[in-house]
Amino acid sequence: MSRLFGTDGVRGLANSDLGPELAMSLASTAARVLYDRDDSRRRIALVGRDPRASGEMLEAAVTAGLTSAGADVVRVGVLPTPAVARLVADTGADLGVMISASHNPMPDNGIKLFAAGGHKLADALEDEIAERMTETPVRPVGEHVGRVRDMPDALDRYVDYLLAATPGSLHGLRVVVDCAHGAAFRAAPEAYRRAGAEVVALHAEPDGLNINADVGSTRPERLREAVVEHGADLGIAHDGDADRCVAVDATGELVDGDQLLAILALAMRDSGELAGQTVVATVMSNLGLHLAMREHGVELRTTAVGDRYVLEELRDGGFSLGGEQSGHIVLPDHATTGDGLLTALRLMSRMVAAGAPLAELAGTMTRLPQSLVNVSVSDKTTAVNAPAVSEAVADAESELGEQGRVLLRPSGTEQLVRVMVEAPTAECAKRTAERLAEVVGSIR
Repeated sequence: MSRLFGTDGVRGLANSDLGPELAMSLASTAARVLYDRDDSRRRIALVGRDPRASGEMLEAAVTAGLTSAGADVVRVGVLPTPAVARLVADTGADLGVMISASHNPMPDNGIKLFAAGGHKLADALEDEIAERMTETPVRPVGEHVGRVRDMPDALDRYVDYLLAATPGSLHGLRVVVDCAHGAAFRAAPEAYRRAGAEVVALHAEPDGLNINADVGSTRPERLREAVVEHGADLGIAHDGDADRCVAVDATGELVDGDQLLAILALAMRDSGELAGQTVVATVMSNLGLHLAMREHGVELRTTAVGDRYVLEELRDGGFSLGGEQSGHIVLPDHATTGDGLLTALRLMSRMVAAGAPLAELAGTMTRLPQSLVNVSVSDKTTAVNAPAVSEAVADAESELGEQGRVLLRPSGTEQLVRVMVEAPTAECAKRTAERLAEVVGSIR
């Protein structure tokens, strides 16, 4: 990898790509960079993790790295990623560390860093940390070595914040929540119950090995069945670190991140919370979201794929709602990163306030059929910019008109071009995508 940090921290196979040595070095270097900017006071870092087994090892390594650089560590235990970000802001900590690989399988793990205020680190700061990891540090001794303590009320503080950001009671709603055997296994059921909903908890028994194992937001099949079985009003599925969610309506139909954005956009417009009457999404959001927002007088701005780009656009434009099709929704007035629990609570609040079932609210947006083909090429830049490809794309866009869309996107890590087509029918989308993929694949 050309950069140590990816779009969401440092991630890899735990104890192989991401071992304790790397974790300790990363943490100690991050603390040293903070001290180099201001050494007038002792630094404090919050450390949280999801329940995967390797998190125990990496937590110990991160804690050792931070304290060896003179920073005090506050361990918050197993909590969602957005809880760590929130607690960094609430406590005035200088740094937050979340040990999680999100929706990745159990053998993987990752380290996400948050700056003061709970914001993700800027690219330049990540690069400085990566470059300085080869330095031989001068470590503090004696009373200057960092200390470690726990925060026993971390979960309660996070749930209290969620409830304060939830308008109205959820009394009368029955919700099934799929916790993915992940970081929200306690927080999500507790928050939804305290907000007034009747809760059925699913996949809320982590053993360190079962996180994301055919469950959660990327595998909602069992949730769909459970919602119907329990006669619930909806289901909520989180991923391993609960920074995202998707929903299921009472009939078991999936409601994805684009539909959640549409529902929340209209709710916030009606309550006066939608800054600039604008929503931020990525280029991969379904055309149906564009059409729905246009119909309701809401502007939709698009960014490159990745939550950090959504966050940048939200911050630069002063907007109040953005997200991705995956269910990673950001509400900057309440959180500095995506928060699946906050998203779910706001969704359920809209259901209660509108007196409408989720299926009716989700009907605000019609998802257009989408076809995605990955094409192996010798040079992705050459392929995307080839005149023959540009001509083929123009022809396809002309055929589809306003009822379809074409997107060619080079892979960030492989010699692949991703050809995505949306069209009024699945057959049309598939046929058009395959035709374009053939042209892209012919470029040498």
